[in-house]
Amino acid sequence: MSKRIVIISGGELDEKFALSVLKESTAGCVIGVDKGMEFLYRNEIVPNYIVGDFDSVDQKIADYYRNETSVPIREYNPVKDASDTEIAVRLAMTLGCSELLILGATGGRLDHLWANVQILTIPFRAGIEAKILDPRNCIRLIGGTTVLKKAEMYGPYFSLFPLGKEVYGLNIQGARYPLRDHTLTPYDSLCVSNQLEGDEATISFSAGIVILMETCDKEEKR
Repeated sequence: MSKRIVIISGGELDEKFALSVLKESTAGCVIGVDKGMEFLYRNEIVPNYIVGDFDSVDQKIADYYRNETSVPIREYNPVKDASDTEIAVRLAMTLGCSELLILGATGGRLDHLWANVQILTIPFRAGIEAKILDPRNCIRLIGGTTVLKKAEMYGPYFSLFPLGKEVYGLNIQGARYPLRDHTLTPYDSLCVSNQLEGDEATISFSAGIVILMETCDKEEKR
């Protein structure tokens, strides 16, 4: 049975969008992460777990969850070896998630965004589908062969980036800018902002991990 877990992280959060995801996702579990607690508090949403070092959340809200609710809290020293979002991802995996949606992981500081993208490697290697979502972006990792269907895409554009190392034997079929047996390197922008030609496009490669971003412009956002 599928178990979808939603993580509310502490980055920039479009509240209308986040509420729509929570309403539509039928989440089996919600994990609040540090400043993400403020969104949950304002919208009277009781999470299943809270994690973080509480260095960026309003302390009155932190105290509310500590003292006035029975929500399990995993509080960590700010001097630690993993980010709050990584801790939440690992918790979700121990809870048996089969699908993971991460909100509040984009915007603001780019170092946090890039760390969050790299964190997707942890569930990916465990065979768990994980996505970072905001109103204009869906970010996930793919391996092997992936079929993009226009009716199911997050937006009209898709971009590919290698995670860590070169990606060999990359093929893109059914897109405006097709490729055949290409080596995707970490320092070129060849695979930015592609589009489907018809109803489907196929991405395949022989080795490596690819960051797939499905995106839309502001005026086209979902």
